[in-house]
Amino acid sequence: QVQLVESGGGLVQAGGSLRLSCTASGNIFSFDAMGWYRQAPGKQRELVAVVTRGYSINYADSVKGRFTISRDNAKNTVYLQMNSLKPEDTAVYYCAAERGSSRVWGQGTQVTVSS
Repeated sequence: QVQLVESGGGLVQAGGSLRLSCTASGNIFSFDAMGWYRQAPGKQRELVAVVTRGYSINYADSVKGRFTISRDNAKNTVYLQMNSLKPEDTAVYYCAAERGSSRVWGQGTQVTVSS
């Protein structure tokens, strides 16, 4: 089974930027889609952004215009560029590889935005 490793999280002030990376141990092109999700304390995990094999992209309304998802199939890596960060973006961010109804999750990376 493919393994996903996220990196790039950290502490940033409101208005700042971070770039998250998710590197897979296998070929990400074999998956229907690659996504970023987040889970804040006391809240359910939610979709942030997803990019399909065909490069169709969807974003949560709360991050549209601020976050950008991209993928580099040659590097088996998916990125999430996060700009204009807000305190409400604070969460653990998870990468997911999706095939049909199943997902493989990474271990998550913490993003903390201070006001």
